[in-house]
Amino acid sequence: MSQDPDDDLIFTADETAAPAPKATPGPAARPRAPAARSPAAPTTNVPEFSVSDISGSIKRLLEGAFGRVRVRGEITELKRYPSGHVYLSLKDEGGKIAGVIWRSAVPRLGMVPENGAEIIATGRITTYGERSSYQLVIERLEYAGEGAMLARIEQLRQKLLAEGLFAPERKRPLPFLPRRIGVITSRAGAVLHDICTTISRRFPHEVLLWPVAVQGEGAAPQIAAAIEGMNRLAEPPDVLIVARGGGSLEDLMAFNDERVVRAAAASRIPLISAVGHETDTTLIDFASDRRAPTPTAAAELAVPVRAELQADLDHRAARLSGALAGTLRSARQHLESYRLPSLPVLLETNRMRLEDRAQRLELGLPAALQRARSRLETASLQLRAPELVLAPRQKALDAAGSALNAAWERSLAGRQMLLLRQNLSPDLLASRVQLQRARLEGLGRQLEALSPRQVLERGYVLVQDAQGRPVTRQAQLPPHSRVTLDFVDGKRLAELDPEEHPWPPPRRPRERGAPLPRLQGDLGL
Repeated sequence: MSQDPDDDLIFTADETAAPAPKATPGPAARPRAPAARSPAAPTTNVPEFSVSDISGSIKRLLEGAFGRVRVRGEITELKRYPSGHVYLSLKDEGGKIAGVIWRSAVPRLGMVPENGAEIIATGRITTYGERSSYQLVIERLEYAGEGAMLARIEQLRQKLLAEGLFAPERKRPLPFLPRRIGVITSRAGAVLHDICTTISRRFPHEVLLWPVAVQGEGAAPQIAAAIEGMNRLAEPPDVLIVARGGGSLEDLMAFNDERVVRAAAASRIPLISAVGHETDTTLIDFASDRRAPTPTAAAELAVPVRAELQADLDHRAARLSGALAGTLRSARQHLESYRLPSLPVLLETNRMRLEDRAQRLELGLPAALQRARSRLETASLQLRAPELVLAPRQKALDAAGSALNAAWERSLAGRQMLLLRQNLSPDLLASRVQLQRARLEGLGRQLEALSPRQVLERGYVLVQDAQGRPVTRQAQLPPHSRVTLDFVDGKRLAELDPEEHPWPPPRRPRERGAPLPRLQGDLGL
């Protein structure tokens, strides 16, 4: 069976594993010339082939019969090698077929192969004669319908949700007036034009574009690298917009990629996702700080309307001016209600009051002194003479002294009689006197040891202030205070810190008969 290489056939994995239809060997598989037969070899008409002939015939048969095919199955045993080639297997309920993706075809696959993904692989069947195996050389991959893509997206969503990447507390507020707006989208297309037009219309700001591919095999790494690159700039933007126009679910798969979602969640810049139309939802919408239904709506979220802000400021300024004018008017009315008197009038009134008080003081002070002198003279006349007061008390004191002397004499006579009655020997009296003398001398020594004079004998000085109180700390007296130094043999006067202010000269003694100095306030009496 011949097949045009441009015609695509779609098979499941078990259909590709079914035995190929019979075919006669091609020209390369012609039987070889019969070898020299041994006498014992049996005679037969079955042609003889070499291993290479059979392998080549099978290779040509498979490649000619199938040509370019599309195989549906689940990816398993996926391995990536350092050389860049990718090896995998496709399986379903009835079979499994090996597959290979050459390094040159990896950038054009259309999706990133992962174990467990149900896909449709487009390629060609070929054999590997050295191992007697066949495999599918894959040129393109696509999800096996929207159901498989949605299942894959939901599986990834549950995984990232369990990690907390979609938690509401991770969402950050958008800046009110950003100075610079970063945009990650395709350079071509209407998305960038819509965003720039909306920003220019609402509030012109600087727009920083990082162009990326928004669909295809290399789109997801570019978008993730753009988000990370914006965060690493020396002067990063204040808000970031990741946008793309509408499309099919397969066209939007780059924004469902795990690398893109993790980069959006890790962004330090507040991020607005605007992917597809209002009904389209991608995983980056869950990780972003705000979701916009369209790119135009994202630009409206990023910047406010300048005209509205200006109108609001004008309104607030008008209200502030009105309130300030009202406050000033009320304060002026309140001030005018008090009507402060004229300053000359106020001074004249107080001057008259002062003169009246001075006149009354001049008239009343001598009268007050005269009344005080009268009261003093009256009190002096009422006082008794000292002789009359002291004479009775002197008599009473003399009588008390006589009574005390008589009592002392009687007590002494009684004690003498008591001593005479007792037979006291001179030795006993001498011993008692000696004991009392020794006791008295001990008490005298103790008193002498506790005496401050003993301390002064050792070179110490007792410092006293003007009131005679002991000074024990330097903070008790201010500088230049007069103190008394008590030595063991006398007292001396001193001044603290005399070097700053020398002592005033001692006062000269007033000559006898000289008049006393007139003090301030002397009434001249």
